[in-house]
Amino acid sequence: MAAQSLDVVGIGNAIVDVIAQADDGFLRRQGLSKGSMQLIDARRAEALYAEMGPGIEMSGGSAGNTMAGIASLGGTGAYIGKVKDDELGRVFRHDMRATGVRFDTAPSRDGAPTARCLILVTPDAQRTMSTFLGACVELGPEDVPGALVAAAQVTYLEGYLFDPPRAKAAFRQAAELAHAAGRKVSLTLSDAFCVERYRPEFRQLIEGHVDILFANEAEICALYETKSFDDALAAVRGHCKIAALTRSEKGSVVVTAGETHVVPPAGIDRLVDTTGAGDLYASGFLFGLTRGRDLAACGRLGSLAAAEVIGHYGARPETSLKELAEAEGLL
Repeated sequence: MAAQSLDVVGIGNAIVDVIAQADDGFLRRQGLSKGSMQLIDARRAEALYAEMGPGIEMSGGSAGNTMAGIASLGGTGAYIGKVKDDELGRVFRHDMRATGVRFDTAPSRDGAPTARCLILVTPDAQRTMSTFLGACVELGPEDVPGALVAAAQVTYLEGYLFDPPRAKAAFRQAAELAHAAGRKVSLTLSDAFCVERYRPEFRQLIEGHVDILFANEAEICALYETKSFDDALAAVRGHCKIAALTRSEKGSVVVTAGETHVVPPAGIDRLVDTTGAGDLYASGFLFGLTRGRDLAACGRLGSLAAAEVIGHYGARPETSLKELAEAEGLL
């Protein structure tokens, strides 16, 4: 794949997901806050894994899921993320490349193993995540190729990457490289708890470095310390060029300094697992944007991609998003 053909380069935590069903009682016994993402150490990861029911293992990570979605739509992309040269790391690399996404980041030879996220899905399809970052913390500025970032129309950054300090430095460097090349920078806030930890830094980043912001209702309200979605929407308007705000069954709202587009959700047959809904919404939206579609159409593509992924377990598409979009007249 030629670098100059890239639509999006995604930078994030390279994680293998372990997904299992659980009830609310299990979450309470484990001291887990439903619907949240928490960071755990290796010992806690082993203990929780031992208590979980039968699980499904598949490659994940927020930005990785988004890049897989863009590829499923027919877009071109590359991924930057750190794995170890171990079994899970090799699985992740294979899975990413198999989707058609370029993944050339050198694996680490020593240190912590490849990251994993233990995802518990309750009967209401909510997911509660416990993440062991492992090798992800070793991602640094040296892993961000300037030529690759400069070649992509959009550099997409996941908010979870703000946890490891060296990854945060890589994050900022990528944003600077993208803008120096006249490209766009996109950020997903990832998780309300993540926003709580880094609110001042996120606000500063959004104000000065982000062109396209993705956030769900809880995340945007946490960013601006309000319980009112309308107030949060008013606060973010004009702070970045485009803000795409998802609201679950209410669809999404896309705002710029002078425009507001209310986008309805795409229909689904059944709700199985909300893991990856925001990631895939970003896939559709960014794909549409890099193809020159208007903002409302970008939002509809995002809704379509999100609807596909919440209809099954796992955070990556099982059905060709390109074919689904063509069937709906969106491509």
